[in-house]
Amino acid sequence: MSEDAVWVRGVTGIQLHHVTNLQDARRFLGNAVMALSAAHVRTGDARFSGLADQLKAMVAETRDLEGQARESMQQLHSTDPERFARCREGEEPWPDELQAGFIPRHTCRDECLYHDRDVLDAILQCTCGRPPCRACAIAGAP
Repeated sequence: MSEDAVWVRGVTGIQLHHVTNLQDARRFLGNAVMALSAAHVRTGDARFSGLADQLKAMVAETRDLEGQARESMQQLHSTDPERFARCREGEEPWPDELQAGFIPRHTCRDECLYHDRDVLDAILQCTCGRPPCRACAIAGAP
């Protein structure tokens, strides 16, 4: 397993499934294909089109992996909606992601839609009365 640092997109209020990372990868690869194709059109250099063709295969493979990840997430949502909610809230890891070393998502800086964002329809989803952040209790304050 690689020890490389991984940038994790921070979204207040949810723990993203890795399908989001695969979506990003597919988009970035698609952009690279378009840029290489444009370079080929401007220069006529076949090396650019050859590399674009290789990346097209990677885009297709990434799309397949993204579909599998999405299907796994949707399966969890339909078979165990309570666990899906716990995973989305960052209380436990997604079942198809690494379990070892998981620390719950820091919720201490989440905003309440009702009190902090003035979303009146969110009164039943108020998060102000939650107990202290479990992640802070396990790993210390962020």
